[in-house]
Amino acid sequence: MADTSQHAGVGQRYAQALFDLARDESALDAVEKDLLGLGAALAESADLRRLLADPAYPPSDKAKGLLAVAEALKVGKLTMNFLGVLSQKERTPVLGAVVDAYKALLAAHRGTVFAEVVTALPLSAAQNKSLSSALRQALGVAPEITTRVDPALLGGMKVRVGSRLFDSSLKSKLDSLKFALKRA
Repeated sequence: MADTSQHAGVGQRYAQALFDLARDESALDAVEKDLLGLGAALAESADLRRLLADPAYPPSDKAKGLLAVAEALKVGKLTMNFLGVLSQKERTPVLGAVVDAYKALLAAHRGTVFAEVVTALPLSAAQNKSLSSALRQALGVAPEITTRVDPALLGGMKVRVGSRLFDSSLKSKLDSLKFALKRA
């Protein structure tokens, strides 16, 4: 199987090209809608993922399958042409990486900030509101927050904004204490 980081790099380059074209044609939102539909189709269909990734299938079959899915989703002309190029260059296995990279490029273009919050227990509505307010104040913009529960944290939370990680989890504090005690 191909290296995932290689897929991400190639997907990033193709997504950048598509983003630049979409921006030039004032079609950023339309292409986003098309790619979100394709991303959902990829997530839902193991057969489609297998078709696009398996080198045993000839490129012509991959192109036919991908374009049939695109026609069913009624994607726009720009996206359809892009999928044709992706198929022609035999880069269909990176479609998922292209979708992810395009979403990231569009979010950066719009100035959207994402925050991932991991807690030991689900947050209440009041806690969510308080967290959102605190992040808005700290970042200067209202972030899009995704939450996840990880009981292994024991308590507290981890907040990731871009490449920054703020870890106030009980697990990490206990690990630090354990390390300090071993050194003593």
